[in-house]
Amino acid sequence: MSAPAARLPAARPAPPREGGLMCVVGARPNFMKAAPLLAAFAEGPTPLPCSLVHTGQHYDAAMKEAFFRQLAIPEPDVDLGVGSGSHAWQTAEIMRRFEPVLAAQRPQLLIVVGDVNSTLACALVAAKLGVPVAHVEAGLRSFDRAMPEEINRVLTDQLSELLFVTEPSARENLLREGVAPWRIHFVGNVMIDTLRAHEARAVPAADTLARLAPRAVRRAAEHGYALLTLHRPSNVDRPEVLRGILEAVAVLARRLPVVFPVHPRTRAALARLGLEDDLAAAGVALTGPLGYLETLGLMREARLVLTDSGGMQEETTALGVPCLTLRESTERPVTLTHGTNTLVGTDPARIRAAAGQALSGARPAARMPELWDGQAARRIRAVLERWLRDRGALRRCAAGA
Repeated sequence: MSAPAARLPAARPAPPREGGLMCVVGARPNFMKAAPLLAAFAEGPTPLPCSLVHTGQHYDAAMKEAFFRQLAIPEPDVDLGVGSGSHAWQTAEIMRRFEPVLAAQRPQLLIVVGDVNSTLACALVAAKLGVPVAHVEAGLRSFDRAMPEEINRVLTDQLSELLFVTEPSARENLLREGVAPWRIHFVGNVMIDTLRAHEARAVPAADTLARLAPRAVRRAAEHGYALLTLHRPSNVDRPEVLRGILEAVAVLARRLPVVFPVHPRTRAALARLGLEDDLAAAGVALTGPLGYLETLGLMREARLVLTDSGGMQEETTALGVPCLTLRESTERPVTLTHGTNTLVGTDPARIRAAAGQALSGARPAARMPELWDGQAARRIRAVLERWLRDRGALRRCAAGA
């Protein structure tokens, strides 16, 4: 994608607030990871002050508002308003707009989450300015350098002083890459913190289907339904791959309805290929992007989830829902060894066979991965307090409130 013709003006830096922490979010997956951190930092009689910067990498105003409201995320102190563009343009523009914000506030520590362009861009700015970086969800590796997220993960980890990992394989990856053991902290998974905190508030699937896919309600009540998400360029930007995946999905839809919240990138690809009407005729219910609580409700009650999302591999494992990952590799191997995830790639025959097997047998017996107990954010706070205390910075951090 080329850079937009008209660029938004760079954000004005917020007033300096030296001594506190700063957390960066840029895309919807980041919101689910930052929400429990911000809540944990605010707990107790001596909260850890933390400013929030939203880069605007995902720039849909309605979706941002829905996620922030549903997850009780405070309004960002700074919104950089970057928007969409090529990977190089977006990364560079985030860096350009973030640098004056970081220089003005000079936090004790910058916290970045996940593996999106905002994660790497802001970590790089911090490293250049001498601000220590903590990476939440560090060490995950797909070993596929064709994935932009893999580049972001590897480079962010090399720039970070504190690396918080979700599973043992991530620690092994970091040690193999030469990261000092004392920098690595196995704390669990903040995505699961968010899931457990909001599971009781998930919108029932029947309500979402009645509102957005009324034609699927009767069949779903009789047969159940599958949930499909697709957004990765390797799947949606290559017509032959996308056609193959959707061919398998159309076959599955003859057996039970498939609910398909369509990512904007995927919607454009479907329109180019003229596939929307064919999918609807096959029994695939296409909707717009959904909020977190609607997605959680659909995922929890689905008979089967098909996805190329990393987060959904983790969430289905926590929920005990069978998941078929439409990729050739995963950076979350614990969902294969302990969870309900099966890596099936993009070959239509493999997808059809795996879906048939998942629907015909009993649900897989999943073991919950270690420390996926909803307390990861509190463990991260404890590590940060020790780190600040060792640096003599805890008092200065508290003074920044």
